[in-house]
Parts: sequence; C-alpha cells; structure tokens
Amino acid sequence: MKATILHNPRCSKSREALALLNEAGADVTVIEYLKTPPNTEELRRLYAKGRLSPRDGLRKAEAEAKALVDADDATILVAMAANPILIERPLVETAKGVVIGRPPEAVRGIL
Repeated sequence: MKATILHNPRCSKSREALALLNEAGADVTVIEYLKTPPNTEELRRLYAKGRLSPRDGLRKAEAEAKALVDADDATILVAMAANPILIERPLVETAKGVVIGRPPEAVRGIL
C-alpha cells in the first residue's frame, strides 16, 4: 500500500502517525510540508478526498490563524499555501482516503 504524509519531524503526533504507517508496511512518501509546502490546488484536492473543509485542516492554535476566523475556504487555502505552519498535521493520504492524523490512530482508518 502506498501512503503520503505531510509531515513535521518536530511534531510528536506526526512522528507517531509515520510510525503507524511504517508498522503497517506502507510504502510511505514523506513530504516535509514546511520545507516543500503544497499549493492551493493540492490542498483543495487532499481536503476534498478526505471530505474535509479547509477550515478542518487549519491549525487554529497558530497566531496567524486568528485572522482567518471569518475567512472563506479559498482564502484559508491561499493562507495555508503561503504559510504552511497553518496546515494541521499530519495529513495522510492512501488510496482509501485522506485523514488528519490527530489522534495518530485516525490513520488506521485509511490503511
């Protein structure tokens, strides 16, 4: 099984989700999204595949997210692409779907 993870190696939840993927024997593509941020179209595709809204994927604890409280989806996606720290992590994709790995065990639902 192939899997892609938008990963932050400094995040314990992201490391746990990656470990779950590896334990399941997945062929994992790791994208350190802070170094290689996805563009708005890729984010839109991922969230649509996971039946998530961009607001679901917004890391609300970040100071920059406060300005997006009343923003529409398109504005949130542009902000995430420009400032990837706003993307809730980890974001995991397999052929079965896309989930935000919070908690990391959520990844099991798409294995």
